[in-house]
Amino acid sequence: MASATTQSFSNHGRLDPAFHFVLAPIGLAAIILSIFLLVRQPGIGSILGVLLSVGLFMLTAKARSYALKVQDRVIRLEERLRLSMLLPEATRPRIVELTEPQLIALRFASDAEAPALAMRALNEGLTKKQIKTSIQSWRADYFRV
Repeated sequence: MASATTQSFSNHGRLDPAFHFVLAPIGLAAIILSIFLLVRQPGIGSILGVLLSVGLFMLTAKARSYALKVQDRVIRLEERLRLSMLLPEATRPRIVELTEPQLIALRFASDAEAPALAMRALNEGLTKKQIKTSIQSWRADYFRV
């Protein structure tokens, strides 16, 4: 998928317009409105309205979090496979020591710099931000949910 701007550390974060600008605001508005109605007209109907609006908002948030978690697991698998091909045979057993956030951050490193950066992450305990800011040749990921 081509993008108008080249992806980098400064612009790789992504918002999902349908979630962040439609579903979440509607859900929050529904919660606020239902609480307002509960205060103005207490009763079983207004209590049910609060419960339903909170439940629907939680459902929407959980559905998104599940998709992100599955995506993170796939990225973890892809990066372990990629590193098993890129790292020297003697260091391959250490791949399992990389944390999920480290593996997710390493996906942005080019094949040329991924092995050295992975070893730095293992030896120095780099955070995902430290890994991302250390990348010289950014490998874009335009498919993030």
